Amino acid sequence: MELSVFSDKHFMKEALKEAQKAFDADEVPIGAVIVCGNQIIARAHNLSERLKDATAHAEMQAFTAASNFLGNKYLDECTLYVTLEPCIMCASACLWTQIDKIVYGADDKEKGFTRIKQPIIHPKTKVFSGLLEKECSGIIKEFFRQKR
Repeated sequence: MELSVFSDKHFMKEALKEAQKAFDADEVPIGAVIVCGNQIIARAHNLSERLKDATAHAEMQAFTAASNFLGNKYLDECTLYVTLEPCIMCASACLWTQIDKIVYGADDKEKGFTRIKQPIIHPKTKVFSGLLEKECSGIIKEFFRQKR
């Protein structure tokens, strides 16, 4: 399975809109959307500061919304678009949801799941990285630049 340049870029741009919402709310600007049947079924961004919950990552919020939408804990026909490489916690949640595909923009060289050597996502899950990487990393860099 390959990336569909048009639709994958479109959905990553939607995830970037969510990242902008997080930025505007003074949250670390990471956004996510979950797509099923070419339709966005969940939109989310980081809510860790607002909820005072270290686990309120964009992906976790999106998984809950998508599962509620579908009435199913498994997202095996869905794609997660997220602006930053999932951390180990979110990658583990990808395993449990059995998500079909993960597309992320920017690498997370410190906390990203690809930094560990053991497989952490479902063996059938397809992973694509680097989509709109410049835009995805740019919003995070700008957020932290303003914090300094």
